[in-house]
Amino acid sequence: MSQPRARAAVFSAGSWGTAVAKIMADAGSDVMVHARRGEIAEAINTRHLNPAYFPDVDLPVSLAATTDPAAALDGADYLVLSIPAQTLRANLAVWAPDIGPDTVIVSLMKGIERDTGLRASQVIAEVTGVSEDRVAVLSGPNLAREIMDGRPAAATVACPDEDAARRFQTACHTRYFRPYTSTDVIGCKLGGAVKNVIALAVGTASGMGLGDNAVALLITRGLAEITRLATAMGAHPATLAGLSGLGDLVASCTSPLARNRTFGVHLGHGLSVEEAMAATRQTTEGVKSAEAVLDLARAHDVEMPITEVISALLNDEVTLDEAAAELMQRPPRPER
Repeated sequence: MSQPRARAAVFSAGSWGTAVAKIMADAGSDVMVHARRGEIAEAINTRHLNPAYFPDVDLPVSLAATTDPAAALDGADYLVLSIPAQTLRANLAVWAPDIGPDTVIVSLMKGIERDTGLRASQVIAEVTGVSEDRVAVLSGPNLAREIMDGRPAAATVACPDEDAARRFQTACHTRYFRPYTSTDVIGCKLGGAVKNVIALAVGTASGMGLGDNAVALLITRGLAEITRLATAMGAHPATLAGLSGLGDLVASCTSPLARNRTFGVHLGHGLSVEEAMAATRQTTEGVKSAEAVLDLARAHDVEMPITEVISALLNDEVTLDEAAAELMQRPPRPER
């Protein structure tokens, strides 16, 4: 006897939300995407494509869309959230009454809430009142464009409830997308959030023409910063050497498809934060989260010089040349 098809509600119809919706539909789930814009929902339903992000990619027929959040959530086994981290709390407060009692909530967000320093999974539990055992995280080196093209990728599904992690692993396992499981939600979330800040630094260095040695330096020492903060907050060090740590960091720091790196390149070319934002044209979580990450580092007495310099650069407290000099003029010390 065949198992009933899982039902997933994916909020929103942006690039990463659309990619995960496609993954889950290809894996055999019935997927309903919640789109804010009626024309996007109509295009998904009638033409089976998302004209705003992937007009050249056919979407599975088992993937539909609606602008009605209650309709999207009706009967959903999974609620997959892919919205800007800074808007999560307000939006979730509106949607929470329609979330089913057994729905597993999956966070795709890689940001830290600025006012509270909370990870998205913590915000979800706080706003909805659900146990954190029902909140999972999907994180890894996942560039949406490549996934939409069916190129191979992998990610980590982290959840305190191992059975829930395994079920969601099955719900998003396809011939091109391989998920692994973990119970280390803290490590997966911080790996994804802090790598955005490091990718800003790498992009800025690239835009300034500082060379590949500087890029390698920032990636390596950036991983050290991520690991220091994550382990201070309770993560397992091995998580940061995995897909949601090193893997995500490398993809975000080296690919021209990565939006945080792209934003940094614009900064390195001399654009202001506002000009870089307009040129990047997508939500750049590192810009929104840099100060919150630095606040977490200070609260846990963790040294994060790259994050500190990037936060200062974003706040116009240092120039590009001063930022580069500040990192290189730090007192020498043992590597470990």
